[in-house]
Amino acid sequence: MTDILVLGYHAVSESWRSALSVTPANLERQLTSLVRQGYRGARFHEAATAPATGKTLVVTFDDAYRSVRELALPIMERLELPGTVFVPTRFAGGGQLASWPGVDVYLDGPDGHELAVMSWQELAGMASIGWEVGSHTRSHPRLTRLRDEELKEELGGSRQDCERQLGGPCHSVAYPYGDTDARVVAAAADAGYLAAAGLPRAHRLHRPSALNWPRIGVFYGDGRGRFRLKVSPTGRRLRSLGSASGVSVTQTSTT
Repeated sequence: MTDILVLGYHAVSESWRSALSVTPANLERQLTSLVRQGYRGARFHEAATAPATGKTLVVTFDDAYRSVRELALPIMERLELPGTVFVPTRFAGGGQLASWPGVDVYLDGPDGHELAVMSWQELAGMASIGWEVGSHTRSHPRLTRLRDEELKEELGGSRQDCERQLGGPCHSVAYPYGDTDARVVAAAADAGYLAAAGLPRAHRLHRPSALNWPRIGVFYGDGRGRFRLKVSPTGRRLRSLGSASGVSVTQTSTT
């Protein structure tokens, strides 16, 4: 039996009360509970393209916030879990803050520092210890709204950025906002990606495919009971059925 559980996180913080953030304590509790259930870690593109039998846990982080390196990495090292981080390459020059619709409201407030994106040097360090670094496009746009040439630049250009800066292949991409359609999936394939991560909004999951893999989004408001329901085989099955039959299981939406 094969059970692949792919989680989608963003930032990790002790104090940032954003839907995009989880506390270190909650992250550790959530991942520890899954390891104790027999899940074993894998990087995203490996799980999506060459799934192993048994329980597989893939932990992904969108936006490549520096807090992932500072707070999530030590937790995952203790649990012997690899991670996958998706970087919006235009923001990885060093010292830059994420600034796109959905997070820009925090830029001038007390939590603006939470938007710091890892530099290429920091990302290379993550890759050197076994993490996968994938693309999150160049500028974090809604891909379905782009013209064909813009779409090619965001997907293909960001893959080239990753490979040039990190000196190795970039196998995977995460669609910003989970925004995708058949044209975007085809463009991801044309850009040379082997795997692509979605993040379905509301309550619906779709059938997994390598270039449109539905992740379980984990957010600030996910308490113990809510998290258990989200990751349980029953909960995932209900949300998958919901995409076709209207079954409603609430899930927080994200950017």
